[in-house]
Amino acid sequence: MSVGGAALRWTGLALLVLAPTAQAVAPPTPADVARCEVWARELSFAQSVADHDAAAFAAHLHPLAVFGVTRPNPQRGEREILDAWAGLIAGRETRLWWYPEHVHAGGDASIVSSSGPALYQDVASGQYRLGRFSSVWQRGEDGTWRVVFDDGLAPRPVEAAQVEAFHAGRVNACPPA
Repeated sequence: MSVGGAALRWTGLALLVLAPTAQAVAPPTPADVARCEVWARELSFAQSVADHDAAAFAAHLHPLAVFGVTRPNPQRGEREILDAWAGLIAGRETRLWWYPEHVHAGGDASIVSSSGPALYQDVASGQYRLGRFSSVWQRGEDGTWRVVFDDGLAPRPVEAAQVEAFHAGRVNACPPA
């Protein structure tokens, strides 16, 4: 019996030693991957405006995109959007920065929404206003994410502390869902 008992203790010990000490991490789902791809793409889109790069901005647009979707006369299509955004991209009168705060994939993960704060600065006065944006992204057949719909809340004047909080709130790495 002691031999059999020792074998059982050894088997129990071996199982204890071989048992994992931490839970296994599940691989990312297609929605997780899409969400993080759009997180990075949204940052790149914002950087195109910060860099005053109209070509990079255009590369983020779906050819049939609609901007200002909640307004009576939205901008439709790449050309109309580029014309309407030319001043913002150039930063002549207003500078604009934004970053994602919430990004969610839906359906088959080929459509993702993003939203977050948007900071505007009047070039002449230096005054800041803070608004919000909301975008819908679609993965193209080439695998590239492009904005299909975009809109936002009208910006309101803010104090210096709110401007600092905006800059401090930017997260570059896609956070876990």
